[in-house]
Amino acid sequence: MFQQRKGSDDVGANELSAVLWRERELLELLVFKLDEEQLLLSAGRTRWVQHATREVEQVLELVREAGLGRSVEVAALATQWGTSQDATLSELVQQAPAGPWSDIFTAHLTAMTELIAQIRSLRDVNEQFLRSAARYTQESLAGVDAQATTYDARGTSGAHATGARLFDQSL
Repeated sequence: MFQQRKGSDDVGANELSAVLWRERELLELLVFKLDEEQLLLSAGRTRWVQHATREVEQVLELVREAGLGRSVEVAALATQWGTSQDATLSELVQQAPAGPWSDIFTAHLTAMTELIAQIRSLRDVNEQFLRSAARYTQESLAGVDAQATTYDARGTSGAHATGARLFDQSL
């Protein structure tokens, strides 16, 4: 009877560990996508920022789904290990039976905590880049001449010269 229970615990723990590995892979992918977005922003390659942002959102959706899967597996294993179904991963580590699972889940928790810290840092830096870009765009638009006109069929603009102009002839 004890062997059967122990094997059952191992199956649930294996399932949770597999889900945690998948979630860690997705978090690493999110770090990569945020880093990629940051590189585009810092290089001024705004043409591709929309695509990078969409990819970040797609990975975030996958992370949310993996988080739901983790919650289901944690609840199932917590029941097997005699703790609350809404236990956190760290609480589950404390309730782990003797054996390797406490160390395995601690390693998952540590790695995921580090990845989340990296994600927060990248998110904050990217947000600063985006705010600066928005501010720069607003300032540029504010400096646009309100009297600007379009060209007509002869290639001339309807604007009349209103004073002396300097041109850099070295270009």
